[in-house]
Amino acid sequence: MDGTVLVADDDRTIRTVLTQALTRAGCKVHATSSLMTLMRWVEEGKGDLVISDVIMPDGNGLDALPRISKLRPGLPVIVISAQNTIMTAIQAAEAEAFDYLPKPFDLPDLMKRSAKALEQKRRLPTQPAAAREVGDDLPLVGRTPAMQALYRLVAKVMNTDLSVLVTGESGTGKSLIARAIHDFSDRRTLPFVVAQASDLAGIDGPATLLAKARGGSIVFDEIADYDADTQGRVVRMLDMMGDKAPRVMATSQTDLSARIEAGQFRQDLFYRLGGVALHVPALRERVEDIPLLAEHLLAKGERELGAIRRLSPGATDLIRSYSWPGNVRQLENTIRRLLVTAPEAEIARTEIELILGQQPATETRSGIADGERLSASVARHLQRYFDLHGGQLPPPGVYQRILREVEIPLIEIALDATAGNQAKCADLLGINRNTLRKKITELDIRVSRRRKLM
Repeated sequence: MDGTVLVADDDRTIRTVLTQALTRAGCKVHATSSLMTLMRWVEEGKGDLVISDVIMPDGNGLDALPRISKLRPGLPVIVISAQNTIMTAIQAAEAEAFDYLPKPFDLPDLMKRSAKALEQKRRLPTQPAAAREVGDDLPLVGRTPAMQALYRLVAKVMNTDLSVLVTGESGTGKSLIARAIHDFSDRRTLPFVVAQASDLAGIDGPATLLAKARGGSIVFDEIADYDADTQGRVVRMLDMMGDKAPRVMATSQTDLSARIEAGQFRQDLFYRLGGVALHVPALRERVEDIPLLAEHLLAKGERELGAIRRLSPGATDLIRSYSWPGNVRQLENTIRRLLVTAPEAEIARTEIELILGQQPATETRSGIADGERLSASVARHLQRYFDLHGGQLPPPGVYQRILREVEIPLIEIALDATAGNQAKCADLLGINRNTLRKKITELDIRVSRRRKLM
């Protein structure tokens, strides 16, 4: 790597680490904690690459990007920030930053991006956009690689005309991603229309929908639920769109490829919608983001309700371990309820247990640690089950419910291991064959025979 790198960050440790790494790689480095000093170096013509933090003691690194671009066209800037929201990535792209990385960043990754920036010495091909207010209220927060990759892709596609298919489980924020793409694109002053299947009914349905959009954005919400007739209407509507057509997006919590194979979704519609596919990960797939997201929601509640709340260490541990089947929507509803009901500024673990214990899904994330006995794992799971009822007893019938939960997977796995041979399965389990047949019937277990090496 060859070139001069200007590093601006108010964290001395980060400046030291970057200086040492870049110097070892063959670069010359000028490091500062002042945005004013950085801008003086840029004006003096120093540097082949800028690596800058966003929040500096004397200014905002993002706000300085247009000036850097004007003073030194083609000077690449890599933005690093502890503000791990989708808006930071979008703002960095809009300001024509070469790249964006969240803190804490992976040093080898940053070095690779720096080498690429020095080699190319050109800006990202994104279009500038007018300054506007940041949507701090959007619960699109995360520093995990999956979320950061999603943010970067959103920033790249927002000013294109490509159709977008946003997939993910219920409550992950699919509609928020679609809204962010519209609100931070060149179409932001035009209508944003969320279409349901009912909006396409009737002879005039598609035409009315297009008239509402007026060149803005149309989002077909949960498109997998559309019946065959409605899917056909969407295809014909997309085919008849001409100049000044709206941006087309769709959301789905169902795997459309599986629907196509099952003959339940039109392949031609899938191709029309899938210009760019964005997947929003479930909360259980980005556990490290859960406390960060909770803090964001607490801060939002403080702005809206004036309620100052924080999570105790025990409460933080619980929200990290809970499975959140309702994803971000469930977490947001839980936090909003705590903002109103928590008696103290610090939210205790028992208060969250009380709320989660009253919700339908109380299964927590758990894994079996290396070397852990099955009995210890079961005991840990059962203790969590009781804890989530907030000091109250679970509904009667715990014994049979727990036995049923263990019995079903045990028999299913044993049947799978014996290729569906019930005689071998009964022998493996150590029970009578008639008892096994009775269990299969009572528990509604599906048995399939196949050839398998045993």
